[in-house]
Amino acid sequence: MFVIGGGNTAMDAARTAKRLGGNVTIVYRRTKSEMPARVEELHHALEENINLAVLRAPREFIGDDHTHFVTHALLDVNELGEPDKSGRRSPKPTGQIERVPVDLVIMALGNTANPIMKDAEPGLKTNKWGTIEVEEGSQRTSIKNVYTGGDAARGGSTAIRAAGDGQAAAREIVGEIPFTPAEIKDRVERAAKYTELGQIEQTIVGKVPLAGGIVEFTVRAPMVARSAKAGQFVRVLPWEKGELIPLTLADWDAEKGTIDLVVQGMGTSSLEINRMAIGDAFSGIAGPLGRASELHRYEGNQTVVFCAGGVGLPPVYPIMREHLRLGNHVTLISGFRAKEFLFWTGDDERVGKLKKEFGDQLSLIYTTNDGSYGVKGFVTGPLEEMMKANQEGKGRSIAEVIAIGPPLMMRAVSDLTKPYGVKTVASLNSIMVDATGMCGACMVPVTIDGKMVRKHACIDGPEIDAHIIDWDKFLPRFNAFKAQELESKKKHGFA
Repeated sequence: MFVIGGGNTAMDAARTAKRLGGNVTIVYRRTKSEMPARVEELHHALEENINLAVLRAPREFIGDDHTHFVTHALLDVNELGEPDKSGRRSPKPTGQIERVPVDLVIMALGNTANPIMKDAEPGLKTNKWGTIEVEEGSQRTSIKNVYTGGDAARGGSTAIRAAGDGQAAAREIVGEIPFTPAEIKDRVERAAKYTELGQIEQTIVGKVPLAGGIVEFTVRAPMVARSAKAGQFVRVLPWEKGELIPLTLADWDAEKGTIDLVVQGMGTSSLEINRMAIGDAFSGIAGPLGRASELHRYEGNQTVVFCAGGVGLPPVYPIMREHLRLGNHVTLISGFRAKEFLFWTGDDERVGKLKKEFGDQLSLIYTTNDGSYGVKGFVTGPLEEMMKANQEGKGRSIAEVIAIGPPLMMRAVSDLTKPYGVKTVASLNSIMVDATGMCGACMVPVTIDGKMVRKHACIDGPEIDAHIIDWDKFLPRFNAFKAQELESKKKHGFA
């Protein structure tokens, strides 16, 4: 197998791979004497019979069309060029190419510090190199009760140093725990009970087809139900080798230990989920995740407007309910493609029951693209009428707008409200993959104080100020894998 990279990162990866068996070669662009690795790391690698391919650089990896596994690597053969002002000689291609057989390639390139750390958490102090600052002789960061170590604080270093930092941080944390041994024992026992609850099989206990390929599931998930707040979501793994899917919480019942999820069958995974039946269990549901909705009490003749597009209604529902319970007047503008796609709108359904409970405190406006129910057109039509009326001093003043639905709809709402200066937030859970801040797939380009920064929809959201989002950069990402999605649907008989 081949490890592509340099320095301690490659050494650590190579030594781990070697212990799994087989031959291991590290590909270096520079000579051994110039490798940015610790001498002891190099000696350990040589002791374990790890080969060093110096002055080589990966050019191309060749795979088998049937198995899709890598079979060969093409390497550029380099030579050392003339010294620069510092005396350092950089490699340059000779034009020769080596073809070598491989069965596994590990990319072990050294990385710089995560550039979005300081933007994602303004209270976290970093130095000019972008690594996290810690107190002298400590692993404590500038944020209370938060500790760090390893490359995040040191920059490029070894795995053993990272492990040592972890131990040091653990000792500090233990030393600062303000509990007696009896209290610690009690907390550990209670934590064990929570663990048991978290391991309960997340079984479907209710399934209701709503409309147009949209299905509502009630799922047993007591740990999620007891902690859920309006605006949060869960990450669902439908089966062991399935796809991770973020789904906004439509409702929950802490006493029964259940949550409600609404799934629209669009891609392979969501279509497969909608085939699941009562009694089936998900492989895993993690949550609640994301920041809860920010709720404010608005006095006087004001209203909070919700623009829900299609399956945007389920995530809107719990947020709208909390605003009503807080005493705010709420206006719901809910848009559907046509009458046959309506759900939750009947007198004995969720929105209808809210209307019965709160009366005139809740105003309902429904739109359909074809005019088959309610107002003909999109949610932006009634919203624009409300804002124009506000300019003329008529109607309730719009305190804020919450838009949840298709990305193009949220962008349209944002573009409409921005000239009026009306606070607007968009919920962006549909762009997520990992949903815990690790993968970076849900990065949202936003402009703050004239500067472009990046936020994670999963940990900074899902609700983000719609007026600071760079929609021109953001929207194209929703279509990045359309071809692969279609191919997957064909492969599984859905297209």
